[in-house]
Amino acid sequence: MKRLFKRGDRVFNKRSGRVMEVLKYIKNKVVEVRWFDLTSKEVRTNKVKEDNLSKAA
Repeated sequence: MKRLFKRGDRVFNKRSGRVMEVLKYIKNKVVEVRWFDLTSKEVRTNKVKEDNLSKAA
């Protein structure tokens, strides 16, 4: 399995438009990411498919 992102990379979620940070790979093509939620002012973590992410500029 070729991994597109390394731990700590900033990625852009195509669906939500958020910039996220890669925490780790869970399994094949599933990535755990974290971002800062402005409305609740706390850090959130979630699992996202690798296909929905792209490198952040």
